Amino acid sequence: MTAEEKRSLQCYRRYIEKSLNPVYILSNMTEWLSDEVKERIRKEEEKGVMAAAALFLDVILQLETEGWLRGFIDALAAAGYTGLAEAIENWDFSKLEKLELHRQLLKRIEATMLEVDPVALMPHVNTCLIQRECDEILQISEYRSKTAGITKLIECLCRSDKENWPKSLQLALDYTGYCNASELWDMREDNGKDVDGEITDASENSFETVMTFSEEPECDDNLSENLCSAQEGIKQPSPDYGPKKARSYQIELAQPAINGKNTVICAPTGSGKTFVALLICEHHFQNTPAGRKAKVVFLATKVPVYEQQKTVFKQHFERSGYSVQGISGETVANVSIEKVIENSDIIVLTPQILVNSIEEGILSSLSIFTLMIFDECHNTRGNHPYNVLMTRYLEQKFDSSANQLPQIVGLTASVGVGNAKNDKETIEHICTLCSYLDIQAISTVRENKEDLERFRNKTEIHVRWVKMRVRNHFADIISGLMSETEVLMRKIYTVDTVSQINKNDFGTQKYENWIVATQKKCRLLQLTDKEKESSICRDLFICTEHLRKFNDALIISEDARIEDALAYLTDFFTNVKNGPYTDLEKQLTANFQEKEPELTALSKDESNENPKLEELACILDEAYRYNPQTRTLLFAKTRALVA
Repeated sequence: MTAEEKRSLQCYRRYIEKSLNPVYILSNMTEWLSDEVKERIRKEEEKGVMAAAALFLDVILQLETEGWLRGFIDALAAAGYTGLAEAIENWDFSKLEKLELHRQLLKRIEATMLEVDPVALMPHVNTCLIQRECDEILQISEYRSKTAGITKLIECLCRSDKENWPKSLQLALDYTGYCNASELWDMREDNGKDVDGEITDASENSFETVMTFSEEPECDDNLSENLCSAQEGIKQPSPDYGPKKARSYQIELAQPAINGKNTVICAPTGSGKTFVALLICEHHFQNTPAGRKAKVVFLATKVPVYEQQKTVFKQHFERSGYSVQGISGETVANVSIEKVIENSDIIVLTPQILVNSIEEGILSSLSIFTLMIFDECHNTRGNHPYNVLMTRYLEQKFDSSANQLPQIVGLTASVGVGNAKNDKETIEHICTLCSYLDIQAISTVRENKEDLERFRNKTEIHVRWVKMRVRNHFADIISGLMSETEVLMRKIYTVDTVSQINKNDFGTQKYENWIVATQKKCRLLQLTDKEKESSICRDLFICTEHLRKFNDALIISEDARIEDALAYLTDFFTNVKNGPYTDLEKQLTANFQEKEPELTALSKDESNENPKLEELACILDEAYRYNPQTRTLLFAKTRALVA
């Protein structure tokens, strides 16, 4: 190794220290490091990974033995540090430099990330980590707690040398449904630019929610009669399939796509949108230009829907000689994606598989398909796999040398309104969705509404009025804790949105909206002193997460039992203790524990029973007595209430 190479390694050592755990590569450095030195490095790890990395670099920079640099690079690659190995090989650390902002943001929002289940994330981010790190995270999650596991995962991601880990984390959070963490982690330039806008007024009982929804698989008599049982996961012999006659409104829905336009088909659940998709596919196969082989991909976001649609397409098309195959996350490891797509006429997929296939080079482009059908296409936004695919599509579209692109068809019961507060913003939301999908027409039933009404489900609405609790001491105590936490926040840093919230807003969606807005402001906070900036932001995130849990507890106590709300808070503070457990968290925990005996007494007081639950019990008892086969769906204001 030349003196110049040593100087380069010394110059870039800070990047190496931030990523490398030298203990993971010691077994591959035996030719250059003695057992005594290796033991010193392992001992140094007790002070921290960076301390061990610093000692390791001090040692190897003193080596004079020929070939140790090559050995170091090979050891990095063998252990899985491919990013570091590439950087040292080329003396180009620009990719690692770009990760620094992501590391800072992840540490900043760590308090919000503590609700995330690390085991659920691991299948999506394991390629960004060293195998030993993956094993450690899973062991910590199992034997200590999930909070300790996610803390370890955050630590490992902050040390990852893989340039794609921020994107992988975003996709993982989106896929697993951790909306709060996903929105804060979103690295798009426009994320957070609207946080200075006014937080709209809302009454104490009103809820202005942003919903991610999905349809239940349709049981429609246009399709084979065994689909309802398939939906419930009951395997039964399939009856002989017989083609059904299209309804007039279904022909109307299919027409724009049959005419060759990129189309969103918007119709109520149960109206037979799957059958409309079959009509479009049939026409597509029959009218594909000579010299081009038709190939259809149907994308479904949920595995139960994927299974049902695969069955439908097989039954409908295989009798005509078309090959229909499906791939989901459960089967992808056992098949060759390239061969399945090459040898099939219709492929039913979950979208992340297609995203991975393109990113890994298994598929060169989307031009291999002639028709792409997106089930639940309203999900095409942000970093959802649908939008990732359509970004690729649009990049190809505007590349003059690109091959012919597939036709796009989306299926949805509702295009939604997003965060729209008026008609203009609603129109903008719909236009944005259409632009993401490159849509030319939205197909709804206009001429055959009477035919549609004959088949759609009609809902009867009955309202039951109940009395409120005479006095809610639980809410009074929690509101007091929230006020104390807000005071702490003001001492840490003046967040101007605090003044827009008053005590009457505790326990409402409006307060949750304020938390989201405040966290976005913290996310973008810039100070000259970066160390102080990092400390302030982490403390503000800790406070807002505690306020979020208190707010959730108030919502739970309003619609369920005080006992349930208290259990929710107790679980939260137990998890806090299993995380980093900073001085601020200790103070907030002490504030709660001071009130805990009084809260426990209230939860056991029968006079605090919730009148809503008593009325609900009467309704359910009456319904099941009348019809034991009744099936009930209860909607809740917050995910915490469901848990």
